[in-house]
Amino acid sequence: MKVFLDLMWFFKQEKRSYLTGIILLLFVALLQLVPPKVVGIFVDHMKDGTLTQSILIYWLVTLVIVALLMYGLRYYWRIMIFGSAVKLSRLLRNRLYGHFTKMSQAFYQRKRVGDLMAHATNDLNAIQQTAGSGVLTLVDSLATGGFVVIAMATTISWKLTLIALLPMPLMAILTSWYGSLLHKRFHKAQESFSELNDKTQESVSGIKVIKTFGQEKEELEAFTSKTNEVVKKNVSVVKVDALYDPTISVIAGISYFLSIVFGARFVIAGEMTIGELVSFTTYLSLLIWPMLAFGWLFNIVERGRASYDRISSILNEEIDIDNNKDALDNVPSGNITYSIESFSYPSTTAPVLKNIHFTLNKGETLGIVGKTGSGKTTLLKLLLREFDGEHIYFGGRALAGYQLDELRKAFGYVPQEHFLFSATIAENISFAKGICTIEEIYHAAKLAAIHEDIKVFTDGYETVVGERGVSLSGGQKQRISIARALILNPEVLLLDDSLSAVDAKTEETILSSLRKERAGKTTVITAHRLSAIQHANQILVLDEGQIIQRGTHEELMNQSGWYKNMYLRQQLEQLVEHGG
Repeated sequence: MKVFLDLMWFFKQEKRSYLTGIILLLFVALLQLVPPKVVGIFVDHMKDGTLTQSILIYWLVTLVIVALLMYGLRYYWRIMIFGSAVKLSRLLRNRLYGHFTKMSQAFYQRKRVGDLMAHATNDLNAIQQTAGSGVLTLVDSLATGGFVVIAMATTISWKLTLIALLPMPLMAILTSWYGSLLHKRFHKAQESFSELNDKTQESVSGIKVIKTFGQEKEELEAFTSKTNEVVKKNVSVVKVDALYDPTISVIAGISYFLSIVFGARFVIAGEMTIGELVSFTTYLSLLIWPMLAFGWLFNIVERGRASYDRISSILNEEIDIDNNKDALDNVPSGNITYSIESFSYPSTTAPVLKNIHFTLNKGETLGIVGKTGSGKTTLLKLLLREFDGEHIYFGGRALAGYQLDELRKAFGYVPQEHFLFSATIAENISFAKGICTIEEIYHAAKLAAIHEDIKVFTDGYETVVGERGVSLSGGQKQRISIARALILNPEVLLLDDSLSAVDAKTEETILSSLRKERAGKTTVITAHRLSAIQHANQILVLDEGQIIQRGTHEELMNQSGWYKNMYLRQQLEQLVEHGG
C-alpha cells in the first residue's frame, strides 16, 4: 500500500472530494446491511405464521427507500472519487510534459521516445486507476467487510462469525505473496510495452527508408518479435492475476461450508433462529465482495506502484540546463565571444571542440565551414545553451547570466533536421511567434523564397502538411523552416547548413534578401557549400573541433589551405554540372 502514501500529497490537495466520496461510500456500506436483515425478518415471520400485509408493505417500502438512497449515493461518490482520479492523471501528465520541455539534449540522448510515450499513457492510466478504483476498493472492502462482520457478530452470533472468519488469515498471506509477484512482473511488462512503443514510433518515422531498401519483411519480423515479447510479459502478469479469484472463491467456499455446518448445529441447539441463519448466510455473501475486492485491490495497487515508481524516476531527473539565481530577465544583445579551451558531450570523454577563440561583432555575418563532424553544429548548440559550454559571452555577459527563455528569444534557429508539425503551412511559419498577421507570414515566406511555391498548392497557406512535413520536398521544408525563423526578426539568425537542399539560384535569392532585410543584425551560417558564406564578414574553417583557418573570403582565397582547395573544387563541379 506504499503507493497510497506516495500519493498522499494529492489526496490532501483533493481532500474535500475524497472525504465526501468516502463518507458516501460508508453510508452505502451501512445501507447494504438492511436487505439481509429484512430477509431474515421475513423468514421468521413466515415460519411463525405472523406475516401480515402491513408488515409486508412496511418492509417493502423500507427496501425501496434504501435502494433509492444507495442509487443516489453511488452516483455521487463516483463523481467525487473517479473525478479526482482524472484530475491526478491530468496533473501528472502536465507535470511530465512540462518536465520534458525543460530537459536538455543529453536527456533525450539517454531516453527513448517510445519509453517517454509509455510514461505519458500506460503508466498514467495505471496511476489513475490506483487513485480511483484503488481508493474505492480499499474503502469499500474495509467498510463493507467491517460493517458486515460487526452486524454478523452483534446482531446474530459472534461465535459463528469467528468460525466463518477462520480461513481469512490464509487469504491475507496468499494475496500478499501474489501482490509482490505482480509488482515485479508488471514492471517488466511496462518496460516491454515501452520498447514496443519505441519500435512503432521508429518504424513509422522511417517508413520511407524501410520501403526504399525493401526491408518490410525484416521490420515486420522484428515488430512481431516485440509484440510477442509484450504478450509474453503480460501473460506472466495475467497468470498471477488469475490466481486471485480462485483463491478467494475457495476460501469463501470454506467459510460458507463452516457457516452452514455450525449454523445448523446452533439452530438445532436453539441458539439461533432459521431467519437469523438465512440473514447470516446472506451477510456472508456480502462478505465475498470485500474478499474479491481485496484481491483486485492488490492488482491495482501493484500496477500503480510500478507505474508511479517509473514516473517518479523521470520527474526526479535533474534539469541540467537551468536558470541561475542571478540570471537577467531581458533579451541579450551585442557582441558574441567564444573562449572555449575544450568541450566534450556528457556521454563522451573525447573533446569535440578545442581552442575555440573568436568574437562576432553585432550586425556581422559569420560563416562556419569544415568537413562533416568538425564541430560546426556543436558551436551553435552551445550558443543556444542546449549544452553548457565554458566561456561563451553575449553582450559581455556569460550565457548562463541570462534566463533561458530570454536568451533563446534572441535567436532564430534553423537546424539541419527540419521538423514541421502536422498543421497548415501558415501555422508552421507562425509557430515561433504565435499571433501574427497574414502579411507577416507572407513577408517571411518571400524572404525564404517559398512564397511562390506555396501559392501553387491547392489550398495555398492553408495546405496541411503531413507529419514531419512528409508531403513537401526537402528544399520546401528547408525554406519553410527558414521562414519560421525569419518571422521573429531575431537578434541572431542561426542557419545550420540550411541551404543544402536548394539550388544555387534560390540560395543566392535567399542570401540577398537576408543581407538587405537583416542589415545591422547578426547572422551565423554553417555550410558545406562555400557559396553560402563567401559574403560573410568572418569565416571560420574547422577541422576536428579546432579552427584551422579564419578570415574573409578574399583573405582565405589568398592562402593555401582547405578553404581555397574546397572552393576551387566546388567551382569546378558547378562548371561541369552546367556543361563546361
